[in-house]
Amino acid sequence: MTLNQVISLNLAKHFDFETLKVQFIEAHRGSLYKDALYLDRPQGKAFVFPFGVLVAWGLNHEDLQYLQAQLIEHSTQTHPQAFHEQYPYEIGAERQGFSNDRLKLIQGDTHEMLALSHALAQSAKLLEFEEAALQTINSTVHIPETIARTGSSRLKRKETAQLRGKLFLAKSEIILRYDLLDAPEFFWEYPELEPSYVLAAGYLELKPRVDLLNRKLETIHELLEMLADEQKHQHSSLLEWIIIWLIAIEIIIFFTHDIFKWF
Repeated sequence: MTLNQVISLNLAKHFDFETLKVQFIEAHRGSLYKDALYLDRPQGKAFVFPFGVLVAWGLNHEDLQYLQAQLIEHSTQTHPQAFHEQYPYEIGAERQGFSNDRLKLIQGDTHEMLALSHALAQSAKLLEFEEAALQTINSTVHIPETIARTGSSRLKRKETAQLRGKLFLAKSEIILRYDLLDAPEFFWEYPELEPSYVLAAGYLELKPRVDLLNRKLETIHELLEMLADEQKHQHSSLLEWIIIWLIAIEIIIFFTHDIFKWF
């Protein structure tokens, strides 16, 4: 059996896939599948996904670095440090699966690797979403603690509005790309390969991680609602004080003008 390494690299928010298709298919003996670009490399195989992920099978360090540099040139919002996962794999196993963090392939052909790569790519993308949600929650955890302790976030109206905008952007950034974690359309054309994807997705715990991400997004949503309620309360309190001062001024005018005839 042959033992090597497969690595999934989440390099950017997404790639300029239309440009990549034209340049890479010719330059790297590539071919196009649904939602993925296959590259036949001298040392192994690589799959490029539009949502900023490269999955490389058996590539040496130099070839991997070369591909990364090429892809980054055609990427949007490159990550300062790539989100990555790496597993040893062997070809020639009797049964496909994971054992002791080692991936076992039966034939190691392009289709088998591509089916597994879809799950590996989604897992690498999920790392980005998980990190974004965690950072958002950690950066705002003091707010509900302050509200619980004092009854108020102690934020000014402008600060509250800015924070609501930040939370909304963080949440929508994930939600708008959430479909990347759905079952790939590739398996509509190759349904016989879907069991390989399901096997890898199960080992990588994609569904439990997505469920946990949903709960984190719900936490962000609840904080958004909490801040919205406080902002409404601040606004209504301001209106109440304006009304009180207007009534007070009217009373003063009434007494000074109508009662005391001062003017």
